[in-house]
Amino acid sequence: MSRLLTRQIKPLFNNRKVKTSAVQMLATTHRHGFSTTSRRRIMDTTGFTENQMTVREAVSAVCAKFPNTYWQEHDQNETDPTEFHAALAKDGWLGIALPEELGGSGLGISEAVMMMQTITESGAGMAGAQAIHANVYATQPLAKFGTAAQLRETIPNIISGRWRTCFGVTEPNTGLDTLRLRTVARKSADGSHYRITGQKIWITCAQVARKMMLLARTTPLPEVAQQKPSSEGLSLFCIDLDRSRPGLEMRKIRKMGGRAVDANEVFFDGYEVPAEGALVGGEGQGFRVVLHGMNAERCLLAGEALGLGYAALGRAAAYARDRVVFGRPIGANQGIAHPLADAYMKLEAAKLATYHAARMYDEHSKAGDKSSVRQDAVGVAANSAKYLAAEAAFTACERAVMTHGGMGYAVEYDVERWLRECLVPRIAPVSREMIMNYIGEKVLGLPRSY
Repeated sequence: MSRLLTRQIKPLFNNRKVKTSAVQMLATTHRHGFSTTSRRRIMDTTGFTENQMTVREAVSAVCAKFPNTYWQEHDQNETDPTEFHAALAKDGWLGIALPEELGGSGLGISEAVMMMQTITESGAGMAGAQAIHANVYATQPLAKFGTAAQLRETIPNIISGRWRTCFGVTEPNTGLDTLRLRTVARKSADGSHYRITGQKIWITCAQVARKMMLLARTTPLPEVAQQKPSSEGLSLFCIDLDRSRPGLEMRKIRKMGGRAVDANEVFFDGYEVPAEGALVGGEGQGFRVVLHGMNAERCLLAGEALGLGYAALGRAAAYARDRVVFGRPIGANQGIAHPLADAYMKLEAAKLATYHAARMYDEHSKAGDKSSVRQDAVGVAANSAKYLAAEAAFTACERAVMTHGGMGYAVEYDVERWLRECLVPRIAPVSREMIMNYIGEKVLGLPRSY
């Protein structure tokens, strides 16, 4: 194993101290790839980097400690997978895409996508991914635009797992119309603090989060519309979620899938935050800043969808090999085999789009304005990957349930849980229809339809 790889992966294990067993495991991975992994891991791994493969194997080792029965129980009881989050934090995985000088590993979104795919593919599903999802992507704009004090205080606590974070953008009355957000942050007369008033919805992990990355309007929409683009009136904040202080209320939303992690409505009523320590980037520049997290999130969601699809397809193929009806395995029937083969090819195609988008994101992120990769091209690739992976996952999960027949409806076979969860990447953080609107307008030059 190269010294470069050791240096990049080393910070991920127990405060930068690599255990002997971990080193041996990583070395084995480097020599033998995935020859010793479960047969249900059917994704072709040709073309991945050494770092990505190492991340895949190391994260798999953590996930192996949390069997499907763990996720079944947390799904049914709607309890947070605290132990899983702690296990990943213990080895530094929450800092996978953060700079080394902040305590992260210095790797990129390409490796983070592999981590998120590995988590969902392990059987943890979207619940496992969402337990750490915001900790990975919501910190991207903070790491790039945060002050030295914000970085020093916040990032290490998130990487260590001491603090969890959530992302507050979506609102009930604006949905995907982000530029018309109504949550307002008004600055006090003396400039010392902001008072936040408004409502956010579908905020994952808000019940357990210490910090929220919040997008709010610091200039009223009517004023902005008269002078400049409406995006100029939005600002990004990194705020404490202090439930003991006035002006903050949360209500948990009961939902179809991913029940192990909470989703919430969050209400602000004059909730006070300090001006100096909360604002990320310049006032009024929040939309531009938050885009650094949005494209990353689309890449991560695509990876999570892939893992879910591969897990379901692997389980279906195993069942089709073992289930004997009318004297032969049901997988011998083309009515079973062909839909599964089709699902596999859809996943493989989406995989190529996903890691292409992640690579573009990393190239642009490293070089900035000097990069040969344009920001708009990253947006097209990230949105396309998210769409394709979500659709491929849905196909695989639906066909996995149908392959199992009646047993596909049973909790113990897991495919019903994965089918419920595969709707998440189809809906969030942006719908299929809005992605097609985006591609139609930005790529094909068609008139805007909304």
